[in-house]
Amino acid sequence: MFGPRLMSNFYSALEAVMANRLRSLLTALGIIFGVAAVIAMMAIGNGAQQEILEQIKLVGVNNIIIEPVVEQVEEEVSDGPGSGPGAEKNKFSPGLRMLDVEAITEVIPGIQRISPEVIMDTHIVKSGIRRSAKLVGVTPEYFNVTNFKLREGSMFTENNLTNGDPVCIIGRGVQTKFFSKENAIGKRIKCGNQWMRVIGILEERIVSDKSLAKLGIRDFNMDVYIPMQTMLVRYKNRDMVTSGSLVSGRQGVVIINGEVQQNTSNKQTNYHQIDKLVVQVKESGMLNPTAEVLSRLLERKHYNVIDFEITIPELLLKQQQRTQNIFNIVLGAIAGISLLVGGIGIMNIMLASVMERIKEIGLRLALGAQKTDIIHQFLFEAMMISVSGGIIGVILGIVLASLVSQFGDFPTIITIPSILVSFSVAATVGLIFGIAPAKRAASQDPITSLRHE
Repeated sequence: MFGPRLMSNFYSALEAVMANRLRSLLTALGIIFGVAAVIAMMAIGNGAQQEILEQIKLVGVNNIIIEPVVEQVEEEVSDGPGSGPGAEKNKFSPGLRMLDVEAITEVIPGIQRISPEVIMDTHIVKSGIRRSAKLVGVTPEYFNVTNFKLREGSMFTENNLTNGDPVCIIGRGVQTKFFSKENAIGKRIKCGNQWMRVIGILEERIVSDKSLAKLGIRDFNMDVYIPMQTMLVRYKNRDMVTSGSLVSGRQGVVIINGEVQQNTSNKQTNYHQIDKLVVQVKESGMLNPTAEVLSRLLERKHYNVIDFEITIPELLLKQQQRTQNIFNIVLGAIAGISLLVGGIGIMNIMLASVMERIKEIGLRLALGAQKTDIIHQFLFEAMMISVSGGIIGVILGIVLASLVSQFGDFPTIITIPSILVSFSVAATVGLIFGIAPAKRAASQDPITSLRHE
């Protein structure tokens, strides 16, 4: 592949680089930091991209989330007849309830799925083991909306949903905790004051602490899912409260397991029948228009009381992704500038090296070396500096990415393409910025060079 003449030029370049190790290292610093920055930047960008995709999977695609607002800030209005102290407070809202689900399904077009949830804090008891958990009343659409898949067992049947049967689907964490040595399907587990028969087990879903904090979601692996009707009949149904008792309930009465009890706390009682409503539309372009229609519909049904909050997680995450992309572009520009500065540094040092080695160049030319030999020698020197700098930069970039992941609580993903791209850029920079010094060295006159002091 390499002829003897080319190999001789290569060895000459290697000797020159090894004879000036410190200068070569300092020359390569720009390349080193540039390559390290590129690899670290791409690792951070890939990690952020992967995290955002995982978060989108967690909240579902094309979902609109409607959540109740219990704490209301009310102001007294004194303008106009019929107004005054207490006028705003007399407004009554039934809150989010299953009737809203029916109205949304019937009125708003483009709805692919709709999933109401009722969430209850409870304790799971089995074989002397007791652990806190979330009991979630859902419909089968919930598992499609949230991309949950069954690991074992079966989904709720139509009879389970209609009759409110005491059946449940458990998360992987519940199965590991309570049924580690036996098959959970068909077994019974006590949730609160009711016994439930396990008919299904969900696949494990790994959620990072960062995602839990950002998205306000919980650890799904310790949840127990029951049919919505089962929740409303056997546990709690806030819609059974009348408007009169609801007003007094806000002041000091609460409903627990179907029984009216005195509320000794000063906090307002949650009067919403459902705790969360997820609406999935068919296309991403319909998210904003559908959210606006949902807001108007619910406001009208709640008698102009804004006791709900609508969020679109996918749009928020995509905005975060755009911000991350801008951040990556800035980092890439900084890394590119560092590589450019490194290339200029190589060119400057190589030009200085030409002036220092004029006698050597003249001697080689006088002994029969061709101009191409001189060009090859100096190009090889520039390439060696840039390639060695690229290798050190790759190692440093991998170390930096690992440190960011370990101490910065930020996911990083190092890929082979990022290493190859950064290394190739480093080699190309050395080649490009080594051309000018190599041509200048080859253009020297042998007689003038030998006389140079």
